Amino acid sequence: MSDTTQPTRKGQEFEQTLDASDKTVASFEHESRGFVDRLQHALHSNPTLVPVIVLIGAVAVFGLIAGGKFFSAFNLSLIIQQVSIIGILAAAQSLIVLTAGIDLSVAAIMVLMAVIAGNLSVYMGVPPVLGLLASFVGGTAAGLMNGLLVTRVKLPPFITTLGTWSIFYALNLWLSGAQSIRSQDIDANASILKFFGNNIALGGARITYGSILMVAVFAVLWYMLNKTAWGRHVYAIGDDKDSAELAGIRTDRTLLSVYALSGFVCAIAAWASIGRVGSISPQAFYEGNLQSITAVVIGGISLFGGRGSIMGALFGALIVGVFQSGLRLAGVDVLWQVFAIGWLIIFAVAIDQWIRKVSA
Repeated sequence: MSDTTQPTRKGQEFEQTLDASDKTVASFEHESRGFVDRLQHALHSNPTLVPVIVLIGAVAVFGLIAGGKFFSAFNLSLIIQQVSIIGILAAAQSLIVLTAGIDLSVAAIMVLMAVIAGNLSVYMGVPPVLGLLASFVGGTAAGLMNGLLVTRVKLPPFITTLGTWSIFYALNLWLSGAQSIRSQDIDANASILKFFGNNIALGGARITYGSILMVAVFAVLWYMLNKTAWGRHVYAIGDDKDSAELAGIRTDRTLLSVYALSGFVCAIAAWASIGRVGSISPQAFYEGNLQSITAVVIGGISLFGGRGSIMGALFGALIVGVFQSGLRLAGVDVLWQVFAIGWLIIFAVAIDQWIRKVSA
C-alpha cells in the first residue's frame, strides 16, 4: 500500500510546484506587459482616443509656445474656419475609407460642383437655388460614377478615382474656361452662394456658418454610421466584404450608396467653399484630396477599412489646423510646417499598424 501511495503524493506535490511556477511566470508577464497591453486594447476598442490625445497634447504644447495669442478666441475660431472645407471633404473621404477604399477625386468633385453652381447662377441667369440643386445632383452623380466603376467594372478604388480626378479636373477647366468667377459678380447675381461665409460674433471669436455646417455634417454621418443598419453594413464591408456577402448584405448596393453619398457631401463642401473663399476658381483646393486623406489617417480611421469613427476625421482636421496655426505663431517657416505634418502622418499610420496587431 505504501509503495502505491507514495509516488502519487510526490506527483501531486510536483504538479502543485509546476502550477505555482506557472502562476508566478504568468503574473510576472502580466505585470511587465500589462500597461502596454491595456493601452493597445483600449486604442483598438476606441481608435478615436489617439487623435483626441494628440489634439489635446498639441493644444497644450502650442499654447505654451505661443502663449495668449494661440488661446485667443479669434485664433481658435480661425483654426476651425480654416479646416472647415477640408473637414467636410474628410467626412466624404471617411465614408470611402471605411469600406477599405480610397477616393482621390473628392476635391475635384467639389470644385466642379462649385463651378457648375456658379456658371448657372451668375452667367446663365438660372435661379441660384436651382443652380445649387444642380450641383447637388451633379455631385451625387459623380460619386455614383465612381461607385459603378468600382462595383460593376470591378476596378480598384485607387485607380478608379485617380482616373476620375483627371476627368473632373478637365471638366472644371472646360466649363470655366480656366477663369475664376469674381466675388463682386457673385454678390450681384447670386449672393446666396456665399451664405456659409457669413459669421456670428461671440466675443472675440468669429464663427462662420461654414464651421457650423462642418460640425452638422459630421454629426449626421456619425448617426447614420452608428445608429442604422446601413452604417453597420458599411463597417462590415470594410472589415471583410466576402464575409459580409455571406451574411446576406448586398455589398454592391451598399457601396453604390456610399459613393453617391460621398459625392453629395462633396457638393455640400462646394457650397461652403464659395463662402469661405469668396470666389470660384477652377484651380482652388488643388491639394484637397491629399489633405482629406491626411485628416482621415491622423483621425485614426484605418486605411484597411472597417475600423474607426468618422468623428476621428474631424479631430484629424483640427490637429492639422492646430499644428499649422501653432507653428505659424511660433515663427516656423511654411516649409517646416509641411515637414512636421508629414511626420505626423507617418506617426499616425505607425500607430494604426500597432493597434491592428492587438492580441486577442
